[in-house]
This record gives sequence, structure tokens and C-alpha cells, in this order.
Amino acid sequence: MADKRDYYEVLGISRSASEDDIKKAYRQLAKKYHPDANPGDKDAEAKFKEASEAYAILSDADKRRQYDQFGHSAFDGGAGGAGGFDFNSMDMGDIFGDIFGDLFGGRTRRTSNGPMKGPNVRTGVRITFQEAVTGVDKELELNLKEECTTCNGTGAKPGTSTETCKKCGGKGQVVYTQQSLFGMVRNVQTCPDCNGTGKVIKDKCPDCYGSGYVSRRKKIQVSIPAGIDNGQSIRIREKGEPGTNGGERGDLLVEVSVSRHPIFQRQDYDIYSTAPISFVQAALGGDVRISTVDGDVLYTVKPGTQTDTKVRLKGKGVPTLRNKQIRGDHYVTLVVQVPTKLTGEQKDALEKYDIAMKKGDTDSPEPEKEREKGKKKFWK
Repeated sequence: MADKRDYYEVLGISRSASEDDIKKAYRQLAKKYHPDANPGDKDAEAKFKEASEAYAILSDADKRRQYDQFGHSAFDGGAGGAGGFDFNSMDMGDIFGDIFGDLFGGRTRRTSNGPMKGPNVRTGVRITFQEAVTGVDKELELNLKEECTTCNGTGAKPGTSTETCKKCGGKGQVVYTQQSLFGMVRNVQTCPDCNGTGKVIKDKCPDCYGSGYVSRRKKIQVSIPAGIDNGQSIRIREKGEPGTNGGERGDLLVEVSVSRHPIFQRQDYDIYSTAPISFVQAALGGDVRISTVDGDVLYTVKPGTQTDTKVRLKGKGVPTLRNKQIRGDHYVTLVVQVPTKLTGEQKDALEKYDIAMKKGDTDSPEPEKEREKGKKKFWK
């Protein structure tokens, strides 16, 4: 046994470590070196086995006492399992539950026939851009399970009753022992005969077929708050599927789809749009009418405003979900429009304007000649 490392050293703990310290140390190593988290890594697999062997000894008070007194030699010729320790004597259910729960996104627990919350129900609703800004109440119609009135939720035919499950003895659980890479492992699973309820129904209710529930079309009112964005969901408590063994109902999750707006675009709580202005308005300045989610507003542009100038309408954006009094801003890009059709009078006015502008250009050596060339080219 000279080639074996000290079990305390393997787990990285002191000889005075408590039971909780031992379990915590092993849990951290198991998460780090578990084969499922390190596929194909032989070194990680070896370290996982080494840590498991150390935990199997030090987590057992009697074996730890023997190890402290005699070292590895206390287990020479021991029962099967890696390195001569007995995996069969270990109850790894709790600690493996923590390991696999952390590795695969949820905590695994031993099933029981106690009250369990029902599954959630998902549905969707479509609203307009304006409704997303102001908030709206919608009525949804969907199928939900309700307690069967024939059997009052028992699932048994009227005049009969449920019986205690013989397979699990009413516990709702059965224990399976199976061979694994690391020895024999005990697994606690939901009883397949009673589905964890601990009871079986011989004569099933003709209306609900033993489930205790029937599906009915129901109308649900959902209040969609101002400021909700496309793809966000609203949770309505206890409007989902019924629980088991007296557990509460699941929740109803309503995913909101927001239709596109022909003018406005949204980014977070800000709104973006464009607004046309005439050449005269851009040159001389003045009031322009801009559409917002609150209606049209007048905005005064400065003389000499160039196309693609961006202006900010503070507080004209989307309300925040936490406080609808706090709103984003509305950013407007001003676009100078060039007329595509002109009357003769309008053309003459533009020519006079062009002449006036050219007279102010002292860098032009022949303003009149250039004017004539430009005129012929422009009206060709």
C-alpha cells in the first residue's frame, strides 16, 4: 500500500476535519474530476476514483478510526471496489445528487410521495407596439386541467376507493441496486406502478380515466405592463397544471410578441424614428411636426439644419417596467426632402435664389457665365 497517497492529503483536509468538512471536500473534487465533466480524460477519472476511495473510508466513522490507527494496511484484502474498499457499503445518493445537479443544471433530489407543485403551462399573446408602450389587458382562452367533479379528484370510480401500492408499500419510491464503474450503487426512484403517489386505482373514474382531472376551456385575464418588450414573459401564479398529492398548481407563463411599427423602432427603452422637413424649414428654421407614441409634437429646428441631424425628445420613449413614470427618450433623425416636381413659378424662384447665392461667391471669376451653364445643365 506504499504507492497510495494519504486519504486526508487526497481530500485536502486536516486529520481533525469534521464530517461536513469531509463531505464538502469530496463534493468539490467530485465536481472537478467527474468523468462526465471530463470525457476521455484518464487522469481526471483516476483522481475521481482516488477521491471516492478516500471519501468512502473517511466518511465512515469506524473505517476512519481503523485508518487513523493502521493506515492503508487496515484494508488490505478488503471487499471489492476500487483499491480494496467496499463501495456497496456507501450511501452516495445525497452527494451524487448534489454533483449531478450542479453538473447538469439542476439539483437532483430523492423523489417522495409528498405534495409536489404542478408543471407550468406556456402560451403566447401578440400585442401592438403602442400596447407595449402603454400596457394593455388581454383575455386568453386555453385548455386547463380542473378537478374531476365525478370522482372529486380521487381518480377512482364512484363507490370505490384507492388502494395502497404493493410495489412500494405506499412510500411512492423503490430502491434499485445496480453495478456501475465504481461498484454497486443504490438508486431511489419513483415507483412505476403508482407514479410516486403510493396508491393505485383498480376501478378508474370513467370521466377522467383515473387522473382525477379533466381538461376544460377557460378564459384567463392577463395584465400586460407598460414597457414590456418582445419575447418577455409574464408569470401568472397557480394558473398552470394541478399539483400532485395536494401540491399547489404550477404557473402560467405568457410570452409576449410585439408587432412591428411602421415608423418607430425600439432599443431597450428608447425609440428611434425619422421625420421629413422641407428645404425651407431646414434653411430658415421653424416648427416641424414630429410623430411620437404620445401623439404629434412641435419641434423647433434651427436655421441651417442639415439632413440626418439627430434630435432628442427627452422622456418620449418607452416606460420602464419597474416604474412607468420613468421613460426612455425618443431620437429623431431629420431628413431634408428635395421636391421631385416643380411649377414654372417655383423654378424661377429657385433660379433667382441660385443667382443670389452665386453673387455672394467672390471666388467665382465668371458668375454669369457659370450661371448660364448651370441653368442649361439643370433644366436639360
